[in-house]
Amino acid sequence: MTVSQADIDLYAELTNDYNPLHVDPSFASRTPMGGTIAHGTLSVNLIWQSLARTFGPATLERLELDIRFLKPLRAGGTVTAGGEALADAPGIFEVWVRDAAGVDLIAGQVVLDGSAPRAASA
Repeated sequence: MTVSQADIDLYAELTNDYNPLHVDPSFASRTPMGGTIAHGTLSVNLIWQSLARTFGPATLERLELDIRFLKPLRAGGTVTAGGEALADAPGIFEVWVRDAAGVDLIAGQVVLDGSAPRAASA
């Protein structure tokens, strides 16, 4: 998914978060970020969407998400959200949002409560 400035602006409208770091390219270019970046919650929502598609929306109420923001998602950036099960820890998954170069922007773990059913395959 490529996140455009228009996407970021729409997210700002939806969340009423008009921080100039997100919506003002002129302001943001003079910060250490060097340009506008997506809201952190926009990036996290990509993980939530992946989890909902994999386990079903009801599962989101029964999990713990522990993440770290490692790098910003810049306007125009292309990312993928995903995860994988830990072989030695049932119900625990590594999750991430990665840029097109495979660099983690967000990384962490999801712990399911053990009763989370997998969504039926489409």
